Amino acid sequence: MAQSGLPATVGEPDAKAPRTARGRKTQRAVLDAAAAEFGEKGFHDSSIVSITARAGVALGTFYTYFESKDALFRALVSDMSDRVRDTVAPVLASAPGDTIAREGVALAAFLAFAREHKEIYRIIDEAEFVVPDEWRRHYERTAQRIVERLREGEARGEVAGPIDEAHGWAIMGMNVFLGLRFGVHDGARSLEEVAGIANALLRRGLA
Repeated sequence: MAQSGLPATVGEPDAKAPRTARGRKTQRAVLDAAAAEFGEKGFHDSSIVSITARAGVALGTFYTYFESKDALFRALVSDMSDRVRDTVAPVLASAPGDTIAREGVALAAFLAFAREHKEIYRIIDEAEFVVPDEWRRHYERTAQRIVERLREGEARGEVAGPIDEAHGWAIMGMNVFLGLRFGVHDGARSLEEVAGIANALLRRGLA
């Protein structure tokens, strides 16, 4: 991931990759403004004019980086998906414990991200209708990362196999709705406590 949390070619080919640090900073400002705008108003009620005003850039500057509002939205969905990944990855890299314990760490990191970036839920939900291919890609990539972690744990003897794609989607589904409840709806509950409850469910099941 490039400086300031921006992928080098976010949403390519709809986004035009900036070649300078200043360009990356400007594109990041537009993406951040778009996240706030789409998160507040939704895709259809947001405009390029309002996004550029929020970003503090000229209208013409927008077209240096994006072809259209649709292209910006597509790039934003990809960017937010990458930001979730890049928020969780370094936390996992230094997390102690076995595979199941590390899934609890990953969930806590995601819950914290969801609490800080509540707009992600509205944006990803709208993506199903605005950019359905990017919406599907977001969930497929997220589930696949979980499956890969579980299979690594299976290879180490930490998780009973065989690990199936369904395991990844089941854990992702739980995480997504925990993020909605305790990231978006409830900003007071201890995220470590919530992650601990979910992690115990993974470790022991309900039997």
